[in-house]
Amino acid sequence: MPRTALRIRRWAAIAVLGGLLAGCATENADPDPREPAAAAGAGARTSTEVRPIEAATRITDAKGVTVSLPKPPEKIVCLVALCDDILVELGMTPTATNSQVLAHPKFLDKEKAAKIPVVPGGFLSPEVEAVLSHKPDLVIGLEDTHGKLAPALKGATTFWPVQPGSWQDSVGYLRDLAALTGRTAQGEKAEKAFRTRLAEAERRKSDRTALIIYGSDENFGVATPETDVAAGLFPKISHYPWKSRGVDGSYSLEEILARDVDVLFVETLSFGAPDGKLSDKLAKNPLWSRIPAVRNGKVIEVDSEVWAKGRGTRSLGLVLDEATAALR
Repeated sequence: MPRTALRIRRWAAIAVLGGLLAGCATENADPDPREPAAAAGAGARTSTEVRPIEAATRITDAKGVTVSLPKPPEKIVCLVALCDDILVELGMTPTATNSQVLAHPKFLDKEKAAKIPVVPGGFLSPEVEAVLSHKPDLVIGLEDTHGKLAPALKGATTFWPVQPGSWQDSVGYLRDLAALTGRTAQGEKAEKAFRTRLAEAERRKSDRTALIIYGSDENFGVATPETDVAAGLFPKISHYPWKSRGVDGSYSLEEILARDVDVLFVETLSFGAPDGKLSDKLAKNPLWSRIPAVRNGKVIEVDSEVWAKGRGTRSLGLVLDEATAALR
């Protein structure tokens, strides 16, 4: 298959599976202005300080989007897993969802998640009529995917387009929804728990080289801090020498082999019924067995619903737990 066709196939797969690449600012840039003063300064560890959250009926998020509601929302439809993640952190559940992350045992578990109505149409084309049938007070979706639904929802409900590009964005969205729902104590508790986890992981930073790859076959991608929220955590907790190459290419197995990867995290993405692990498919390539992580049994298949799609503080907390355990 021509190289250009491979690129198209790879990026089409990413879009179908929920816009895995955030394409926004990396947390490795200048200090984030939303961080408490204690965290300012190059190389400083993440602050565990949490600013008080005040209940509000109107917020403006870090991307400049303003959300105004007449009262705290009770019926919220989630079109992106970040929404589900935040609601669980706040002690709530969505009125309807199109995410599978709720089935994870650290969220609701399969039995409870099965009781949440599913929005038909999939991630890319959720049915507007189905969304509105739940009479939601608020609908939360991914800006670059669900923004096209805004005109159809206007006048019937409030639509909030989100676009997380870093863990700071995720914390910001948590705080904003905590303010809108009036669940300020829960929001502060969730933020504190995540910041504490991250600060502790930074304190015990590993000198091992880590790598996150994702895909469904040999045309895999590398998750980079500039394009993936979970990957944005890794320079803080390990040696992570991977930078975004934009839409023009990713890394080859030859390049990965040259970096002496010690721990390799694999996100197997599937279309419909699962058809095997990505790591098993890559094992057919003779170069695979020469990667130190493969030779030493440090290839970890992770839950892509949490690692690639969750992007909220609960998901990122699980990523930190699993990553730091593997990097010891």
